[in-house]
Amino acid sequence: MTHKTIITKAKDVLRIEAQSILRLMEKIDANFSRAVDLIYKCKGRVIITGIGKSGLIGRKIVATLTSTGTQALFLHPVEGIHGDLGIVTKDDILLAISNSGETRELMPIISSVKHTGAPIIAFTGVLSSTLAKSSDIVI
Repeated sequence: MTHKTIITKAKDVLRIEAQSILRLMEKIDANFSRAVDLIYKCKGRVIITGIGKSGLIGRKIVATLTSTGTQALFLHPVEGIHGDLGIVTKDDILLAISNSGETRELMPIISSVKHTGAPIIAFTGVLSSTLAKSSDIVI
């Protein structure tokens, strides 16, 4: 590849990413505001869960939240269903990330957390999904 081709491709990628970010502005609504308010008022921790790419994104969100002073931790869904769910209290918030909203490893986590009384925020690409329907706030 030539330098010119590499530069052109890099600019194309940045243009696509910029357009995607601008399209997100249309999706910011009252649910976003409610989620921010809920996290701001949280007396416990923001516990984030997801698997695969969603899990990687979740870990990055945890790192960002903790660097800004918000208590946060990542709960791997498989570890959660094998005993780690005991860390979740009613004062915590669960933020579950799943593009499809049907990730089978998340469903037992959601069910158990609902029993604790902790609110659930879903980040999903499918607003009619099981995850979305089981959550208090959907983004």
